[in-house]
Amino acid sequence: MTALEGKVALVTGAARGLGAEIVRRMVAAGAQVTAADKRVDDGAAAAAEAGAQFFELDVTDAEQWAAAVDAAATADGGRLDILVNNAAITRVVPILDCDPAEFRKVIDTNLVGTFLGIQAAAPTMASSGGGSIVNLSSPSAFEGTVGMPAYSTSKWGIRGLTRTAALELADLGIRVNAVVPGALRTAMTRRPGWEDEDYERHYGATVPLRRMAELGEVADLVVWLASDQASYCTGGDYAADGGLGAGSLPPLPENG
Repeated sequence: MTALEGKVALVTGAARGLGAEIVRRMVAAGAQVTAADKRVDDGAAAAAEAGAQFFELDVTDAEQWAAAVDAAATADGGRLDILVNNAAITRVVPILDCDPAEFRKVIDTNLVGTFLGIQAAAPTMASSGGGSIVNLSSPSAFEGTVGMPAYSTSKWGIRGLTRTAALELADLGIRVNAVVPGALRTAMTRRPGWEDEDYERHYGATVPLRRMAELGEVADLVVWLASDQASYCTGGDYAADGGLGAGSLPPLPENG
């Protein structure tokens, strides 16, 4: 793949899971990538393995965002073509038990972090002739999610932010889209004591394709949206969710 040949990218939440896979796929597609994360040891190791440079970034800090954009752009003479807002956290706590500080922490990381990234990257992208911003959304951005009020709220907000940014930045040559991934086997979905069959049974039970997503199946969609092959796509939600957005199937029988 050379779909991103000559392009410069910044990817957040890149220390592990989907973020690390996006970095790997973008490097393989020809991009010069800066992998950003708060987890320095894991992030630096993952970036080195992929052939990317690493930058320590707390996405809730505007000053750190400015430094991250500078670091990524300096890698190729001041150019930035791609931003992937992937960093996210979750808390599984129902509304009546949710501490307001924890609610704000999720919103600050997932939603405010995405806003700060767009705000920091857009001027440099514009000066480079435009670019592509890809925000990671969720099926929780289309429905309520029991026990996850902060996460669901943040992902609903990302949908609105994506559309507003697509409208405001279009004249600057910047496309802004959201990717809606299905359930992935990552640290966020890890459950103590679960085996492979437990994950597939729980997360795949009502998905039309009856399984969880592979990291590469979502990362490849991100790469495509970042590339010039998606040059007429902006302001949209692009799902790699196994058909979940089409509706839920009845659960599998116990012996299914």
